[in-house]
Amino acid sequence: MKDRTVELKPVGVVRTILTNDEIRESWHEGIDAEIEIFEEYAPGLDRIEGFSHLVVLFYLHETTKAQRKTLQARPKRFVRYGLKLEDLPLVGVFCLDSPHRPNPLGMTIVRLLARQGNVLTVGGLDAFSNTPVLDIKPYTPERCIADFELPDWYKLLRRHIKIDEGGSKPDA
Repeated sequence: MKDRTVELKPVGVVRTILTNDEIRESWHEGIDAEIEIFEEYAPGLDRIEGFSHLVVLFYLHETTKAQRKTLQARPKRFVRYGLKLEDLPLVGVFCLDSPHRPNPLGMTIVRLLARQGNVLTVGGLDAFSNTPVLDIKPYTPERCIADFELPDWYKLLRRHIKIDEGGSKPDA
């Protein structure tokens, strides 16, 4: 591959009245929001209503050039549970959901709550308002992975804050 440039065009945009801070605080549950699909891509939504969940891929547009140079970081979300940042392991950014990464792409599985024309109402999204949506895919049984592994450092952090294997979080 001679040219390493990839060009993507958004198919839509996230709409919510919540602030960025409110969205950051809802990282585990996500938020209810609308995804407005641009009119030229609206035919791509035909028959989407039967899916309960969708995979949404988006561009983390507020990531700075400096943050795009990040290759290692600490899993900061565990600080919310009383862990100190300096006690968290330094790991490669491809081990994290951090928006600080060379290609700031986000992916979330959301519940499809409603469709009205070119607007999808979804639950569980973790994207800011005006975030460009790059693609939407159906969540299907073929995407479910029941038997997966986690590295020891990640299991240790989850045990420390008492997140069970099913993903349930501790009482706030």
